[in-house]
Amino acid sequence: MDPESEQQAAETVRQLRALATPEGAVALDRALALLDAGTDPVAALTRLRSEAGTDLAGPAWGIARQRQRARATFGPDAERMLFTSDALEQAGRPELAARRAARLLAGGADSVADLGCAAGTDTIALARAGARVLAVDVDPVARELTATNVEALGVADDVWVVAGDAVELVAAARGGEVAGCGAAVLDPARRAGGKRQLDPDRWSPPWSTVVELLAKVPTSVVKVAPGLDHDRAPAGIEAEWVSVGGFIVEALLWGPAVATTWRRATVVRGGEVHELTADADPGPATAGPVRSWLHEPDPAVIRSGLVSLAADELGATLVDPTIAYLSSDAAADSPWVRSYRVDEVLPFNLKKLRALLRSRGIGRVVVKKRGSAIEPETLARQLRTDARGTATVVVTRVAGAPTALVCDVSLPG
Repeated sequence: MDPESEQQAAETVRQLRALATPEGAVALDRALALLDAGTDPVAALTRLRSEAGTDLAGPAWGIARQRQRARATFGPDAERMLFTSDALEQAGRPELAARRAARLLAGGADSVADLGCAAGTDTIALARAGARVLAVDVDPVARELTATNVEALGVADDVWVVAGDAVELVAAARGGEVAGCGAAVLDPARRAGGKRQLDPDRWSPPWSTVVELLAKVPTSVVKVAPGLDHDRAPAGIEAEWVSVGGFIVEALLWGPAVATTWRRATVVRGGEVHELTADADPGPATAGPVRSWLHEPDPAVIRSGLVSLAADELGATLVDPTIAYLSSDAAADSPWVRSYRVDEVLPFNLKKLRALLRSRGIGRVVVKKRGSAIEPETLARQLRTDARGTATVVVTRVAGAPTALVCDVSLPG
């Protein structure tokens, strides 16, 4: 860390400690109340300075904004936790952290090294699951956040927060343990300078440390980017993609002592967890014509390479060998896909598509696309009329040809 970064980190730590005092807690609560009331930021900061002092006003306002953002994910815990914007960006969903902790500890491990503890969200989940946790981070701000948050949530007795470099600790790992712990969680930082780092070798710690940890500490899990190249996953490692509400929220590599399959797609929908697994590459689904129903696989199913398993379960085929849309003769009651009734199929041509929709009395459409360069929002505007009917228009390729599928047409009574 360069001198300027060290100075900035030291100032952030000072501010966090000030907010952890009784006076700071009052300032933070006041800032949150002003935010919740929709107070103009300039007026709110002026009021905070007069009530809490200039030293606390700015930090309280900044942390309150992150706490407000965290509510949707962390619920009541958010009212007691501190986050910086970077730490909140990296923090995962607590229900998924609890799921990871339960699986990691299922084999009997009772001590875990959280390598890169950030705001302590994984540390908290592990401690709540019954583990003793060594929370490690090279960043003093991360350590301060973790120490404050574990204390606020009542698990500090089972947590030790220490300075340490994950690269060095993994290099020194022996006998299936790292830093004296029988299990490990690693969440490499995948952003730098406000930009996402797409190259795993540029993560912190880098990919080489990820591979080394999985080899040396069998009871381990590493959070990775959802777009990770499948070829990067080492042999004997389970790769899992997790989606919530139709969006991928995390990807995981499980060490050999925890792995139970080759690939796993986990879909959380309506509070229920569904898992699709394969012990080996199932290969691609077969292609066929567009039939009565179009099925859009969940992104976790797509990223895990398990579309063919979903296709087999539904009796469906791909509409194009290169496109992850399936089609079958029946609707699907399945967590793996979202289904659309196909009403019209035509070669993609804007003029002809507009004419068809006009003739059917359709004036409002939702546009979806895959394998096409069109902009869905732009096309939806171009197709809008005063007609009251609605539909979903899917622009894709069918057997290599640009095609529009008009689905789920709904016309007023």
